[in-house]
Amino acid sequence: MSEQQPESNGRDDRDETSDLFERIVAEESDRDPDLAVIEAGSRTLRAQAGPPQGDPVPSQPLDPEVARALQEVEQELSTRWGETKLEPSVTRIAALMDVLGEPQRAYPSIHVTGTNGKTSTARMIEALLNAFELRTGRYTSPHVQSVTERISLDGAPITAERFIETYHDIKPYVEMVDSAEEYRLSFFEVLTGMAYAAFADAPVDAAVVEVGMGGTWDATNVIDGAVAVITPISLDHTDRLGSTPGEIAQEKGGVIKQDATVILAQQPVDAAQVLLKKAVEVDATVAREGMEFGVVSREVAVGGQMLTLRGVGGEYDGIFLPLYGAHMAHNAAVALAAVEAFFGVGAQQSRELDLETVRRAFASVTSPGRMEVVRRSPTVVLDAAHNPAGAQVTAEAVTEAFGFSRLIGVMAASEGKDVKGVLEAFEPIFAEIVVTENSSHRAMSADELAAVAVEVFGPDRVQVEPRLDDALEAAITLAEEEAEYGGAGVLVTGSVITVGEARLLLKRG
Repeated sequence: MSEQQPESNGRDDRDETSDLFERIVAEESDRDPDLAVIEAGSRTLRAQAGPPQGDPVPSQPLDPEVARALQEVEQELSTRWGETKLEPSVTRIAALMDVLGEPQRAYPSIHVTGTNGKTSTARMIEALLNAFELRTGRYTSPHVQSVTERISLDGAPITAERFIETYHDIKPYVEMVDSAEEYRLSFFEVLTGMAYAAFADAPVDAAVVEVGMGGTWDATNVIDGAVAVITPISLDHTDRLGSTPGEIAQEKGGVIKQDATVILAQQPVDAAQVLLKKAVEVDATVAREGMEFGVVSREVAVGGQMLTLRGVGGEYDGIFLPLYGAHMAHNAAVALAAVEAFFGVGAQQSRELDLETVRRAFASVTSPGRMEVVRRSPTVVLDAAHNPAGAQVTAEAVTEAFGFSRLIGVMAASEGKDVKGVLEAFEPIFAEIVVTENSSHRAMSADELAAVAVEVFGPDRVQVEPRLDDALEAAITLAEEEAEYGGAGVLVTGSVITVGEARLLLKRG
């Protein structure tokens, strides 16, 4: 295999910036400007890869034997601690990596943490690496419809057969660790082990790894990511991570390793201070959105948006992103900077990635369950917003991209979430809301959610339908009530589980 280097267009003057980008920098007055830009030097191997075709969410296996075997694996995994029961330690996953021969060290990694935008950013990073002919592994969570989505190779979820095979390959080692530790490996820890083993077995040239929760003690944090990506931090999982963005950043910053490169999305001031301090402590270099890179311009387009992005190596214009909302444009800027850093593009190596390759990559991006249109007339949009910050950017994106004259919300949430904050973010754009439940054992009851919704919307704008299929039907009927077919819409939101189940119902008609 030959070594792959991104192409240059000959642009060498890093000091010349556009007026628009200078305006962005000027607006970022709350950012600490005194850290250096990227000086990364990863090299990777070339392999054939390309964007996935068709629906990026896998359906259930057609072969009944494979379907049965997959169900058996899921049942075995379900006997372990779920993703909401945690013991803050990487001891068990480190022990598993040890007996597996340290598969996570067989390839360079980009580690992605933050509160919102992690999965979409990871998918964009993956698409860019694929476009530059690298073989990739991507590990993200939670899944929308099938557990196999969590582990992807070359931009597509691994097959059910490969998922089953990987589980059985590592199962003896999992049981060995279980017997030696105080607590058995959790559901998420076993899946993380499966992902790292599958990537080594492929083999991949680069892994894009999203944390499950936090960073320092997250099971994924047995990798040494050459590039650490931190998407916007806001309040979520406050019972485990902290009650302020700064406290949460302490945990998230655990992905920043010695001599790594940190790609920092726009952050609350207290979170930024914590992360920058961590970077200094481990001699990491930092690139910050709004300073070293950012969104220069964006325009709404049919099916998405047109962007001009400023990377650490130069400006990239004419980029079509088939995703909606300003937040997705910012995710794209972060992803681009991460891939530039991975290829060693920065202040000391002033060049751009090949523009046409970057354009092709972004045009291929999908992000199921994130501002995803799954039906027309009326338009039904799915978005997995589950905290107030996520709901706010979703509300803004829906308003900008669609301009519905009548929008009906469908919401089911999990216990322990700030549902009032989510509802308050959506109240200005929803004519009415249908509250319901998903099938998760952690689902908030429809009646409990309705009580909060009535506080926010008033009783006349809230309808209760405990079954999700009935809620979808009721919302579509409400959207069409005034025969405004062209301007009516439905937004399904509240959790990834809700969106996944709605997607399955709506795709089946």
